[in-house]
Amino acid sequence: MSVVLDTHTLVWLLTDNDRLGAKAERRIDEAFRGSQVIISATSFWEVAMLVSKKRIDIGKPLAQWRADALKLGMEEIPIDGEIAVQAVLLSDLHNDPADRFIAATAIRARAPLVTADENLLAWRGPLACIDARV
Repeated sequence: MSVVLDTHTLVWLLTDNDRLGAKAERRIDEAFRGSQVIISATSFWEVAMLVSKKRIDIGKPLAQWRADALKLGMEEIPIDGEIAVQAVLLSDLHNDPADRFIAATAIRARAPLVTADENLLAWRGPLACIDARV
């Protein structure tokens, strides 16, 4: 089964952060075995922004960090017109454009989003979520 990782989930996974819950980690591992771990290109943009603002340290150059993530078998999905339009049409979802792009990516992939974002977990739209903290 496929999963889409939210940006913070991607960072937690790649840094062995204790905030990633055991159940979520098992679900991600299952997806890796099927080569179905998906990342929105937006997540790499978000990480780059956080690094540039010195809010996180990923321990290596951004391009290398991204390449290493993809070498693990993650599939990067770019933002295309379909995802861009879908992101705008997500009714009642808060206005964070990155969250909208990531949610639209998960909806298009027909895969649950592994996230700890309370807004996404509580949203009653067409998005299945897995709580990344559990």
